[in-house]
Amino acid sequence: MGAVDYLPHYSYADYREWEGKWELYDGYPIAMSPSPMINHQAIAYAMARELGNNIEECKRCFVLGEEDWKLSDDTVLKPDIVLICDEPNDSYITKAPEIIVEVISKSTAKRDETYKFETYEKEKVKYYVIVYPDDLKAKVYKLKDVKYDKQGDFSKESYDFEETLCKASIDFDKVFKRFRK
Repeated sequence: MGAVDYLPHYSYADYREWEGKWELYDGYPIAMSPSPMINHQAIAYAMARELGNNIEECKRCFVLGEEDWKLSDDTVLKPDIVLICDEPNDSYITKAPEIIVEVISKSTAKRDETYKFETYEKEKVKYYVIVYPDDLKAKVYKLKDVKYDKQGDFSKESYDFEETLCKASIDFDKVFKRFRK
């Protein structure tokens, strides 16, 4: 038996009792890092504001930050930013968001680029945006059949998320402008 066999397996009921910020990966608790750097939070806010402003007239969708997405009884993720539409539950996200944005930090990069990438792809999230605040760059992935197809690297360009209910878009030049030196 490996070491993992001796670790307890947790559920959503356990998760709800914990203090602090956590995620639950297939029954294993993952402590969220301490509060990210100011630029990380400011870029996440700018991304959310840009998305939110572009869907303002759409009454079926919302842009949220760090909201629980319960994928199963033993998996709960907390993406940095989501665009959700027609969500039937107001306690946590139950359906795959149309767009997920993760702002990379040194402590989360591996999880965001591997575990979350694979999970979001498997769960059929239409678009996954990985933001690199140190480089002022974002990678946009679009689900094509069952795999993500990289749409490009964006720094000063705009991207239209054509397959979202609300026809969202992000002007990356506007998001990153105040952070350029």
